[in-house]
Amino acid sequence: MKKIFLSAIFFLFFQNVFCQNVLLKYNGSGSYVYIERTDVRRYDNGKYTGLVSREVRSFIAPTSVPSGGKISDRYYDGSFFIDEATKRNSREVNLGINGAVPSSFKISSDGILTMLVDNGYPSFRSFPAFTNQRISIGDKWQAKAERVVDPLNKGIFTKLPILVEYTYLKDELFHGEEVYVFSAQWATRYGISYWDFAGDKDLKSAQGSHKATMYVSKKSGNALVVRDMVDETFIYNDGNIYSFKGSISMFTEYPPAYDKNKLIPALQRVASVSEKEIKEILEKPVNESSWIESEKKSSGSIEKNDFESGANSRRNNSYAEKKIAKNENQTYGAKNHPQKKKDSADEIQSKISAGKNSSSNSKSEKKVIVENTAAGIRLTMQNLNFKPDSSELLPGENERLDQIAQVLKEVPDQMFLVEGHTASVGYEKGEMKLSVERANSVANALIQRGIPREKFICKGSGGTKPIADNSTPEGKAKNRRVEITILE
Repeated sequence: MKKIFLSAIFFLFFQNVFCQNVLLKYNGSGSYVYIERTDVRRYDNGKYTGLVSREVRSFIAPTSVPSGGKISDRYYDGSFFIDEATKRNSREVNLGINGAVPSSFKISSDGILTMLVDNGYPSFRSFPAFTNQRISIGDKWQAKAERVVDPLNKGIFTKLPILVEYTYLKDELFHGEEVYVFSAQWATRYGISYWDFAGDKDLKSAQGSHKATMYVSKKSGNALVVRDMVDETFIYNDGNIYSFKGSISMFTEYPPAYDKNKLIPALQRVASVSEKEIKEILEKPVNESSWIESEKKSSGSIEKNDFESGANSRRNNSYAEKKIAKNENQTYGAKNHPQKKKDSADEIQSKISAGKNSSSNSKSEKKVIVENTAAGIRLTMQNLNFKPDSSELLPGENERLDQIAQVLKEVPDQMFLVEGHTASVGYEKGEMKLSVERANSVANALIQRGIPREKFICKGSGGTKPIADNSTPEGKAKNRRVEITILE
C-alpha cells in the first residue's frame, strides 16, 4: 500500500515537473516564405480525370502597425506566386517579375488572421488558432478558421468557414527548433446554413473531411509544417460534381541569417555617410510599434500629411534622409514648380527631374536612404529619373544602381523585395500599374548587374503608402520612390 502511495506521489510530481501546462501564443516573426502544395486526385461526376498538382509560394514581410492598429497584433504584406500546373501547362513561375498577387493581413496573439487586402491568398486563415487556456499534452480545443477555395480555377474565390478540433500530441525538435505537434480535424460544410455571396455563385454546396498533423514553432507560433489529408466534394448548380482526394502540404521557411557588419563598407558608399552613422542605423533596435508611440508622445500626434495611409512605416533613423530632405526643401519650392490640375504624376516628375534643372540633379539628391526595418535593411531610391508615364529609366541612375548591386552581392543567399511607389494624383489603377512596372525596371537593371533573377520579389503599391504630403511638389518627389529590402 505504501509503495502504491509513493508511486502515486511520484506520478503527480512527474506530471507537475515534466508535463507543465503551456499557454499557446502567436509571437510573430520576421520575413518568411510560405509554401502550399496540393497533390490530389480529381474525379468529375465519379470518373477519375487525373492528378492535380498545384503550388502557391508566397513571400511574407512584416510591416509596421498602422495608425489606429493594435500594437499587440502583427502586420504583414505578402506577395503570392501561383504555379500554373493546374491549368495543364508546364510554364514555370516567373518569380518576382510577373504574376505576383498582393496580400495584406494581421495576426493577433491567439492566431486569428484578419485580411486587410484580400485577393484570395493565403487560402488557410486563422490556422492554427490557439486557446486562451493553459493546456497539457493530450488536451483538445476548438477554434474557428476559414479556408478559401477555387476548385475549378475560375479566378473566383469562395470562403468556407470551418470549426477545427485540435489535439496537443507531443513536443519535438524539428530541424533544431522546439515545436508543438498538434493534430487537427474538421468537416467541410457549405451550402446548408452558410453561403458566401461574394464567392462563386455557381457553387451550390461542398462537403468533405480533413485530417491534419502540424508542427508549430514554440518561439513564433508559426506552423512550420502542416500535412492535411483531404477528401472533398463540390457540387455545382449545373449538376456537375467534382471530388478531390489527396494531400495539401504547407511549409514555412525563414531566410538565412547573415552578418550585417559585412555590409558596412558597401552601405557607406551607397548612402555617402560615415561608418559610425551606418553602424548606428544597423544597431538601432527595430521596434516600429515603440517608434510610433514615441512619435505620438513627442509631437502630441502624428501629422496626417506626413504619415497618412501607411506612411508611418518609415523610420527616422536615416542620416542620409535628413541631408536629402534639407536640400529638397531648398530646391523644390512651390514657386519654382507650380502645381496644375492637368499635371499627371509624371508631368510633375519630369519638371522636378528634368536634366535642364541642374539643381535637381545635384549629387546629394542621388543618395540612397538606408534604414533598418522589421523586414530587413531597406535601401530607398528617391527622385528616380524615368521617362514621363513610363518605366524606362533615364540616363543618370547607373551610379546608384551599381552601388546597390554591390550591396546585394554581399548577401548572395538572401531574397530582395523591390517595391515601387508613386505620388498620388487621383489615378489609382494607373499609379498601381506604373509602380509595379518601375519596380520590375529597377530589378531588371540589377539583374543586368549580376544579381540572379530568382532572388527578386517585385511589387507595386501605387500611391497608397506616402511618406510625405502629396499636395506639394516636394512631397510628391519623396513619395515617388523604389525601395529594395534585404529580407531577413
